[in-house]
Amino acid sequence: MKITSVSVRKIEKEGSRMKGIASVLLDDSFAVHDIRIIEGDNGLFIAMPSRKITARGEGEVDRYRDIAHPINPEVRSMFEQAIFEAYKNAEDEPVDTEEE
Repeated sequence: MKITSVSVRKIEKEGSRMKGIASVLLDDSFAVHDIRIIEGDNGLFIAMPSRKITARGEGEVDRYRDIAHPINPEVRSMFEQAIFEAYKNAEDEPVDTEEE
């Protein structure tokens, strides 16, 4: 498996730790969209696309479940390296500002 393309859309929103959204194309055949780039306490990290699972019973809490994600650390590292490189190279491009 090879990452053949990465696109990053930077996001600038006051008070938000989310710094961008990435899409990754694998082997020119399979796309993964909505990978979030987040500024954590120890630097940037990626959060894979997920959906909210609503609590149904008393005492349960809402949670999020990944829709797509790497199965092993080597593939996660491959995604991180490619996305962070694209993020770094996108610094000179216009920045999107999202409003709620």
